[in-house]
This record gives sequence, structure tokens and C-alpha cells, in this order.
Amino acid sequence: MSLTARQLNRASLARQMLLRRERLSVLDAVRRLVALQAQEPASPYLALWNRLARFDPAELDQAFADRSIVKASLIRLTLHAVQAEDYPPFYSAMLAALRDSRLTDGRFTKGGLTIPAVDAVVPDLLKFAAQPRSKGDIEALLEAQIGAAKPAWFALKRYAPLHHAPTGGPWSFGAAPSYVAARPKPGRLSPDGAVQKLLLRYLAAFGPASLQDFGQFTVLRRPVTVPAMRALGNRVVEVEGPGGATLFDVAEGVLPAEETPAPPRLLPMWDSVLLAYADLVE
Repeated sequence: MSLTARQLNRASLARQMLLRRERLSVLDAVRRLVALQAQEPASPYLALWNRLARFDPAELDQAFADRSIVKASLIRLTLHAVQAEDYPPFYSAMLAALRDSRLTDGRFTKGGLTIPAVDAVVPDLLKFAAQPRSKGDIEALLEAQIGAAKPAWFALKRYAPLHHAPTGGPWSFGAAPSYVAARPKPGRLSPDGAVQKLLLRYLAAFGPASLQDFGQFTVLRRPVTVPAMRALGNRVVEVEGPGGATLFDVAEGVLPAEETPAPPRLLPMWDSVLLAYADLVE
């Protein structure tokens, strides 16, 4: 049986809790959704308001405050909110891409710094950021340690294991970011194992989907994603999509009937469901 485009649409909406608002805690919802786009401070709140019955913004405020949900540079090399326990494997999966996106950029390479010099300052940076620090605080530390603070911080603010610390305001984060060292320390999973975990979670939340879709969601490339899919073995199943496309899914993924009603939803800017599939952004 080949799945229709409408069936795939309803599967995505169901797994992203957009067919009906569901009764889940904020913590459980964020885990199920994998990652909430968080470039705009309001976006995680709007995303959950669309998906949860009786959503209380104060619950998300508290989760950011106690760091059971954390905001950091991760998926697609930009800011996402994830459950704290998911941060270490997601960070390990994305680290090489996070590093390459900055360490090969002219704004870093023209600064006269070497990659080993910048990497060497990370332990001191994380000790310094055991409590929240402003951009100015961190640039002062980097200037004292290695000089050329601006290109060093340009790189490190993306790939160092740092979270955005809440600064107050109506959406937990103000215009001027504050940074705090990640906890627990990332690195329990190998990068290969971390990519496999992220891929499996992606399929549960967005499948059935193709490797191109997963690449769109993460910006990870085929030399990384193809071995990860092979390594998952029978933990994933292959299904046929529209036009005979090869798609993958978790074994018990939800597949609603294509005639399932889909109510209108007001999605926040760059909601993940809009950016999780290659054919939506071509």
C-alpha cells in the first residue's frame, strides 16, 4: 500500500498534536514534539498553546526557570527548546555541524584565531558560566584569555555547550541574551549513537519521512544520516509514499485516516512542522 499525501499530512498533524489539543504536561509535550523552535521568545508558548488543552504559560515559565526545559543552539543550527534530558544526545548529534558552521565562516577565520586556541578556552568559559553571564561578561573573559573576543564568541556561542538563561519578561527571555553552562555535561552518547537517537525521535514525531526530510529538519548531510538509518535496522520500517517515494517510520507510528478533520491552527514563526520536510521548503 502506498500512502497518499493527505495521509502523510494527517500523520504529521496527529504526531505534532495539531489535530486536537491534548492533555499533557509541558514537559511531556516538549519531549513528544522533539524540539520547539525558539528564535523568537514567544514561539514555544504559541506552539504549546496550539497543542495543549488548558495550557498554562506559567508552567513553561517554571520549566525554563528550573531548567527542566532548556533553550540552546541545536536543530538546524538555531535556537530550540528541548527537554533537559534530550539536550546531551541532541547536542552530540549536532556538534560537528554546529562547529563547522562557525569555524569555517570568514567572520571567524579572518579573526586571526586558531581552532585549538578557541577550543582550549571552553573549560574556563564553562566554569565562568556556572552562573548566568551576559555577552559582555563573556567577551571580557575571552579578551583576557585569548584576545579577539568577538570572533571567538561568534564561534563559541553556537557550539559551546551553553544554554540561554531566562532573563524575565512575558516570554521568559528578553532581547539581551544571558548564557549559562549546560548541565548535565554532554557526551554520554557517541556522535553516531546520538544521531541514531535523534533520527528515531524525529520519525516518531514527524514520520513517515524520508532521509531528505530528516536532513532538512537537522541540516545533517547524507554521510551522517545514511549510516544512522542503516544502524537503526529493524527499529524502523520502510513505507511507500506518494509516487513510490521511500519513506521510513517507527513501527507503531500513528497513521490517521486521510478523511480525519484537521482544524485551523495559528502556528508561531518557523514552527517545526513547517520546516521538518524537504518538499515544504523547496
